[in-house]
Amino acid sequence: MVALTIVAGTGNWFSALALGVTLLKCLLIPTYKHQMVVYIHHSTDFEVHRNWLAITHSLPISQWYYEATSEWTLDYPPFFAWFEYILSHVAKYFDQEMLNVHNVNYSSSRTLRFQRFSVIFTDILFVYAVHECCKCIGGKEVGKELTEKPKFILSVLLLWNFGLLIVDHIHFQYNGFLFGLMLLSIARLFQKRHMEGAFLFAVLLHFKHIYLYVAPAYGVYLLRPYCFTANKPDGLESAASSLFPTLSFQEGPLPCVLGSKLLGFVQCFGQSAVCHHLLSVGKAGDASVFLILTTTGHYSLFPLLFTAPELPIKILLMLLFTIYSISSLKTLFRKEKPLFNWMETFYLLGLGPLEVCCEFVFPLTSWKLKYPFIPLLLTSVYCAVGITYAWFKLYVSVLIDPPVGKTKKQ
Repeated sequence: MVALTIVAGTGNWFSALALGVTLLKCLLIPTYKHQMVVYIHHSTDFEVHRNWLAITHSLPISQWYYEATSEWTLDYPPFFAWFEYILSHVAKYFDQEMLNVHNVNYSSSRTLRFQRFSVIFTDILFVYAVHECCKCIGGKEVGKELTEKPKFILSVLLLWNFGLLIVDHIHFQYNGFLFGLMLLSIARLFQKRHMEGAFLFAVLLHFKHIYLYVAPAYGVYLLRPYCFTANKPDGLESAASSLFPTLSFQEGPLPCVLGSKLLGFVQCFGQSAVCHHLLSVGKAGDASVFLILTTTGHYSLFPLLFTAPELPIKILLMLLFTIYSISSLKTLFRKEKPLFNWMETFYLLGLGPLEVCCEFVFPLTSWKLKYPFIPLLLTSVYCAVGITYAWFKLYVSVLIDPPVGKTKKQ
């Protein structure tokens, strides 16, 4: 707290948060090597991206999507292929052998360090996008303390996101970079820079096609504030007013993001959770949905890290993030009703016994060899219930709560 106070006095608290999480990411660099060498744990995503580096570096463009020496063929849109191509020209200074298409399942300490640092470096875009989003957030001001301000809470929740830490920096993916594009697009829409926001989202789609889930939400939102404006024909404006009378960005695309992600569940959880951070500091109801969604969704990621040495790491990181999330949002909305009812509290507390059952009790039973899938089944079903509930709760609040525009008029 003393350090935060000093940093707050200089106005550099955001830089301190970004630097702090970057140092944590650097500390996590050895985790994969530790897994691979000692515990024979192998994240296929390392080999996937190594192979894509090799394909884009050593083959002509016409062969990128046809090369099949490895089972991990290049199956992302063109912008991501070019992203790998650019990275490959840095990778050659670390270990040239990783860029050989025929070196299937190749690994070395230099290769691992390059891949780890490439994720950390490209997270710069995510940090910038979080900064831009925080400039757009007002929220409730409940105290003079830095730690009680909505912008500070949102920054911590995004920059120190537990899901991104374990998926990108222990397991291995480039979600931070992609989420950065998405958040920056959302920030531009908040800033009424609609063309720029739409362009950034289009770029994002050319990096990873799974974001197509969000496209309908963007389309619906852009119809009202950009396509149907006062200088357009009266008929179109009238139709827009009838269809979307009080549509704000908080009430339009962001809830739709969660709904669309329900189709993809765990692999799409990160997109909905990261977007819902922006709503969490606005209203107590949205904060409640956010806490249920992130706590449940983060626990659903536990099976990604399944070796014994990883158990205390993932439990500790999740506990720290969850405790901070609940305590900070409870403080922010302390003058309103409790964030959880008894049923929601009971459900979230049930994650503890579920973890004990899956990690400690089940391995001791005779079912371990015959039904090894049971822990994963229990985790998936339990988390699916929570995420589905969060989706329904969000949409009920959107339908029942008075629209922002009408509330101000009254």
